[in-house]
Amino acid sequence: MNYDLLLSFILATSALAISPGPDNIYVLMQSLVNGKKYGIATVCGLITGCLVHTTLVAFGVSAIIKQNDSLFFIIKLFGALYLLYLAFNVYKSDAELSLNSNNIPKKSTTQLFKQGFIMNVLNPKVSIFFLAFFPGFLFSTTLSTITQFYVLGFIFMIVSFIIFSIIAVLSGLISEYIKKHKNVGFILKWLQIIVFVGIAIFILLSEK
Repeated sequence: MNYDLLLSFILATSALAISPGPDNIYVLMQSLVNGKKYGIATVCGLITGCLVHTTLVAFGVSAIIKQNDSLFFIIKLFGALYLLYLAFNVYKSDAELSLNSNNIPKKSTTQLFKQGFIMNVLNPKVSIFFLAFFPGFLFSTTLSTITQFYVLGFIFMIVSFIIFSIIAVLSGLISEYIKKHKNVGFILKWLQIIVFVGIAIFILLSEK
C-alpha cells in the first residue's frame, strides 16, 4: 500500500474540487437561489453520479491493464495529454467569474438531486476525466485493480462531497467575496492550470 500516493490523490482531488468548474459553480448558484440544503441536495446528486463513471472506468481499464502493459502506458499518456488539453482550455478562458442567478428557477431537493445525478451521468467528459486521472494513482501491488479504482472513486466522492457541501453552506459569503475581489477569478484560473499540469506530469512519471 502506497499511502503517499493516496495522500497525493486526496490533495489533487481537493485542489480540483476547489477550482471553479461547471459542477461547483452549479452548486454555488443553486445554493444562492434555492437555499443551502438545496445546494447540498444538488451535491448528493452529482456525487452519486460519480459511481456510474467509477464503475465504467474500473472494469474497462482493469481489463486493459491485465491484457497489455503497453496499452496501459498509452492510457496514461492519453490521460496526461487530456489534462494538458484541459489546462490549455482554462488558459484560453476568461478569468472573470460570472455569478448571474436571475434565470435559475426554484426546484425541490428531489428535483435538484435528480438533476445533479443525470447531469453527471450523462456527461461523458466525467468518464474521460476519471480515465485520465485514476490510473496514475494505483496504490497497491496486492489489491485488485478494480478494488483500487473503487477506493479512488470513493475517496474522490468523499473529498468532493465535503468541499462542494462547504461551498453550498458558505455560498452567500463566497459570492460576496467574488463580487468584491475581482482578481479571485485570475488566481483560481491559474490554480486550475497548475493543478492540471502538475497531475499530468505526475501521471507520466508514475509506474504501474
